[in-house]
Amino acid sequence: MDRQESVQRAEIDRIIDPLKENMPQAGDLGFEAIRQMGNPVPLLVRNDGKEQLQLWLEPCGQDYWLKPGESVYVTSYGRWDGHPFETIHETGCLTVWATSWFATVSDCDGNEFPPGPQGGH
Repeated sequence: MDRQESVQRAEIDRIIDPLKENMPQAGDLGFEAIRQMGNPVPLLVRNDGKEQLQLWLEPCGQDYWLKPGESVYVTSYGRWDGHPFETIHETGCLTVWATSWFATVSDCDGNEFPPGPQGGH
């Protein structure tokens, strides 16, 4: 294996290793089952803009919509390498990648925040 292949393999392993470690504890992948995995690390996301903000949660590919002034917690569970989140901000959209592969989105009271454009709010 040459150096470039070795670097590519290391990057793939960095992404896949948390999935391999966390999947056996993941349960049914619902909100409560993921919370039972333990090791929660919350990230507060607040829309301080004047328009709705799309919150895109990866790696599951789920969208959430925050109204102006609205806040949610994205919480990572399980184990990860290095850091629990990676974020990318684009106009009107914040992508949050939970590097553990397992995360929930909740309101500030800890209740599940519904996905989709209406967000149930």
